[in-house]
Amino acid sequence: MIGARIRELRTERGLTLAQLAAAAGVSSGLISQVERDLADPSLETLRKIAKVLDLPLFSLFQEPAAAAVAVVRREGRMRVRSPAGGISYTRVSPGHGRLEVLEGCLLPGGSSAAEPWSHPSEECVLVLRGRLVVAVSGTDHLLEAGDSCYFDSSLPHLYRNPGEEPAGFLVTITPPSY
Repeated sequence: MIGARIRELRTERGLTLAQLAAAAGVSSGLISQVERDLADPSLETLRKIAKVLDLPLFSLFQEPAAAAVAVVRREGRMRVRSPAGGISYTRVSPGHGRLEVLEGCLLPGGSSAAEPWSHPSEECVLVLRGRLVVAVSGTDHLLEAGDSCYFDSSLPHLYRNPGEEPAGFLVTITPPSY
């Protein structure tokens, strides 16, 4: 599914497979395998592809028709994992509109990205269980279960789990640009 969506978006933008690969800093072979659903790209690779396509990350998973009312069943949520950082997300919102809601799980010692990154949005994170450090512009904000943090996502940021148990959290992003 994601491969076909990437191919569709790439061709809509008039990009060749090689152009997308070069701009994203990955091999043409990887893009080819992803488009044919022969390889599962990492979260970092998907971020790079989405950036080149000038889209929010989760729009790569967007269903074509948007309903006025959408119910997202737990078992039907779109999932993205990053084995390197120990983070996974499920999309709670339907994937269209001006608001994105994600449920995240970050393993102990894990990080949402190798380096802080930014995107043109506003973000609010609510810790459901465990502990989470929200690092924004070089300042760490330690959150416990029930705590939240709002920030301008255009500032470099990342999440880290300093605890010894997985951290569960909700992230709301508007407009979607993750």
